[in-house]
Amino acid sequence: MSRVSVTYDNHIAHVRLTRADKMNAVDQDMIDAVIAAGNEVAASNARAVVISGEGRAFCAGIDIGNMGALAGGDPTERMMTRTHGDGTTNQWQEVAMVWTRVGVPVIAALHGKTYGAGLQLALGADIRIAAPDTEMAVMEMKWGIVPDMGGMVLLPKLVRGDVLRLMTYTAQPIGAEQAERWGLITQIAEDPLAAAMALATTIAGKSPSAIKAAKRLTALAETGTETKVLRAESREQAALLGRPHQMEVIAAEFGKRPAVFKD
Repeated sequence: MSRVSVTYDNHIAHVRLTRADKMNAVDQDMIDAVIAAGNEVAASNARAVVISGEGRAFCAGIDIGNMGALAGGDPTERMMTRTHGDGTTNQWQEVAMVWTRVGVPVIAALHGKTYGAGLQLALGADIRIAAPDTEMAVMEMKWGIVPDMGGMVLLPKLVRGDVLRLMTYTAQPIGAEQAERWGLITQIAEDPLAAAMALATTIAGKSPSAIKAAKRLTALAETGTETKVLRAESREQAALLGRPHQMEVIAAEFGKRPAVFKD
């Protein structure tokens, strides 16, 4: 049975987790499908991406019934072998990290349980919009393990060190309001999918070249040195000025019409 569907409309890719009967719990098929979806949209002409989950939850985490299969064989070999991301990630980490390498903004629309693997998948997005009923948890400690799907790369970019430790040590779920205060989500919306689609539509109407440059630049701003970021600002700007997409923005502004960009 399919775990993920990908549809395209008006330059927006909509990636849906479709294992609703299991609250989109992650098994091997889900891992493979999420990674494939990330690679597909990265190669497409989408200008924005929305990730959502069907049913009662965005993603309730690892399917415990399949944990034995996921951990089978030599754990060291399976965990330490770098199979994705140009040799930087294993398959579990790639579920989250693949979205950081998609060249356009990725928006996660969250609701219900967003636990463990589901939280880490959501962290791979640029922006997270959550329903009021959303619950988030670094759930791995409940099962005697630690976050291993990119969470320790992505979480420290969003929350304070003490919050990171509290969530990791206790595995206690938090609600949407607390998650927003701590920086885990961008905003709360009664209909997060509609809000995510509206935001994606706004982004898709901007200069595609500038949006891609902005994603590269903001990612570097989180980790790069001052010198690298300053040089990247100049390099990205030089590549945009006077080019077709920028000229279309100017023409549309003066013509008081929507911009129309060629891929």
